[in-house]
Amino acid sequence: MVLVTGGAGYIGSHTCISLIDAGYEIVVFDNFSNSSHEGIKRVEKIVGKKIALVEGDIRNRKDLQSVFDTYNIDSVVHFAGLKAVGESMQIPLQYYDNNVCGTVALCEVMQKNGCKKIVFSSSATVYGDPETVPIKEDFPLSATNPYGRNKLFIEKILRDVHRSDPTWKVIMLRYFNPAGAHISGTIGEDPDNIPNNLLPFIAQTAVGKREMLNIFGNDYDTPDGTGVRDYIHVVDLADGHVKALDKIDNFKEVMAINLGSGDGYSVFEIIHAFEKASGKQIPYNIVARRSGDIATCYADTAYAEDILGWSAKYNIDKMCEDVWRWQSKNPDGYN
Repeated sequence: MVLVTGGAGYIGSHTCISLIDAGYEIVVFDNFSNSSHEGIKRVEKIVGKKIALVEGDIRNRKDLQSVFDTYNIDSVVHFAGLKAVGESMQIPLQYYDNNVCGTVALCEVMQKNGCKKIVFSSSATVYGDPETVPIKEDFPLSATNPYGRNKLFIEKILRDVHRSDPTWKVIMLRYFNPAGAHISGTIGEDPDNIPNNLLPFIAQTAVGKREMLNIFGNDYDTPDGTGVRDYIHVVDLADGHVKALDKIDNFKEVMAINLGSGDGYSVFEIIHAFEKASGKQIPYNIVARRSGDIATCYADTAYAEDILGWSAKYNIDKMCEDVWRWQSKNPDGYN
């Protein structure tokens, strides 16, 4: 059975669907700090079955142990964590406590119970501000913000755990920018308060929930001056986790693998694609750059194709169509 920490969240909920579709039995562990019970209910409708759910905090070893006492867990897909770059710069201690200390607690409980397989939700932020693109897995690692350093420290912790006990199986998936929603429009990204990611902010503007989109800087060294990012459909991302779990026993070493589309899109290109998908005009305002942001970031995906047999299927037009379907059906998210 697979323990999915943070399984009620945006990426976690989509991955639950992919795991169940692939034949895996799962149990979700979540504290619902940035997710919704309604999201789990909707996942259950999509897959047509009840999902085992334990409400708890990954920092709480008793909460975690209760899962291992109740279920026969043989592997973990680890999403649970705070995830906003800007917020991480305002409350770094909470990020280190929740994300880093939480992962240490999780690994301790896994080890105690003889569960030594983990697929970790890492991030392209571990590459910092890369000198060149596309970004390959062997690029130097650094970070420009506490969120990225969280991911980097956790990667180092997992490498140390494996070094101390090579029977551990560890795959670290370095995501680029997740976007999109389930094709049904039933589940999608439902951020608390102000969205931290571009596409949900655009979608909320298009649906009338927000008056204006703020573009953080138009003076980057990019073709149109706005930041360029690699956007990956959340369903493609979810399928990447299934591939990782399918193949985790094949690897003796800790594996770090990029999951991205391999294409870079500017903010303006995303806005135009969303206007095309929604038929809505997106009002925007240019504001100052955000601290910690970089100009250009997109993946080299050859390693994922070679190692996992995985590549992204969906382009930016599909992502925007699916986001708009979700947002227009659910203007207030799960509320």
